[in-house]
Amino acid sequence: MRNQFKDTIIELAKDDSRLTLLFGDISVFLFREFQAKYPDRFYNLGICEATLVSVAAGLSSQGFIPIVHSIAPFVTERAMEQIKLDLIYNELPAKIVSCGATFDYAWDGTTHHAWTDTGWMRMLPNFEICQPGSQKETDQLLRHYLFSKNTSYFRLSDNPHEETISNITPGKGIILKDQSADLTVVTAGPILKNVLAALEGISANLIYYNVLKPFDSEPLQRFKNTKIKVVHDAFGLFEAVCENIDAPVKRIGLPDRFCCSYGTIDDVRKLAGLDPQSINNFLNPN
Repeated sequence: MRNQFKDTIIELAKDDSRLTLLFGDISVFLFREFQAKYPDRFYNLGICEATLVSVAAGLSSQGFIPIVHSIAPFVTERAMEQIKLDLIYNELPAKIVSCGATFDYAWDGTTHHAWTDTGWMRMLPNFEICQPGSQKETDQLLRHYLFSKNTSYFRLSDNPHEETISNITPGKGIILKDQSADLTVVTAGPILKNVLAALEGISANLIYYNVLKPFDSEPLQRFKNTKIKVVHDAFGLFEAVCENIDAPVKRIGLPDRFCCSYGTIDDVRKLAGLDPQSINNFLNPN
């Protein structure tokens, strides 16, 4: 998804001189073409994420569209106060694009796991949260939300779900399966890959989201009389579902403990109970 982020930004920057990139020493070499073409709109400020956000607020106050980029837990959790006050409270919109969603940096351990970003960010007013699951979704969501009047967060992953979803409308939930079943599964982002594997042999409706805020409740209403189960590898989706439907909702997601291991993303997902077999057991307990 980072490559798609690069390609989309380079294309859009040709026609909009407001687009300005701020890096935290991550993906810098990936954007050498952008730096060569637009050196006055490229800043690598180093590993100082709070400063990145504050500089973005200053650029926003001067009419630029600043795009802040770094690893998810650092550009969100370390810069929480600056996002809340410098950007949101002062109504100075910027775009925050992270990489390393949830367990993407599994080999670097818990310090690089991104668990809580979407959970607390969704509580900020006038904030938009995108969790694309593929390159195509990344491109479409960037093109739509980069030019909104609000601060937007794009949670990119290097492990897309690899499904081809044709009917993508930014901000809208997508009904991927309508089997008139008694069970409805709701999921978001790259974990769709494991959800689809887990659903083999199970009759279920399936709703997929790549935007957590603003949240589109319309697809949920269609299945409000079914059992609702949420599968997500972050916080925010379960809470949004519960807020938007008057029905019992169950979830499988991140455990109430650190996943203290090193390995591949599949290793840590299994440890967290988000591998296909664990999801299958949750969806089909009998």
